[in-house]
Amino acid sequence: MVIESCHSTWVVDLENSRFRRILKGFNTSAGQASTAWRPCFGLEIDPMSESFVVLLNAEGTRLLRSWRHVEHCAQCGGEATTELTLDELRSAALG
Repeated sequence: MVIESCHSTWVVDLENSRFRRILKGFNTSAGQASTAWRPCFGLEIDPMSESFVVLLNAEGTRLLRSWRHVEHCAQCGGEATTELTLDELRSAALG
């Protein structure tokens, strides 16, 4: 699953219980800025607020919360985010 937030593209692989983030706003010709794959224990998406939570442990006591970037985004005030090509997204997702 791919989720666009204001500052990152989140790649969540629930089948393998892992996720990574591709940070936006970096010069892609110099290489992608992405995190390594990290374990996750679930993903919760709130369709009313556009927020989502990545559970970092089985107990749900460690988590990362963010918001999906949408048109007229209330979180960042922006209208658009940096786009990634499919090749850039594949490269970061497979790495």
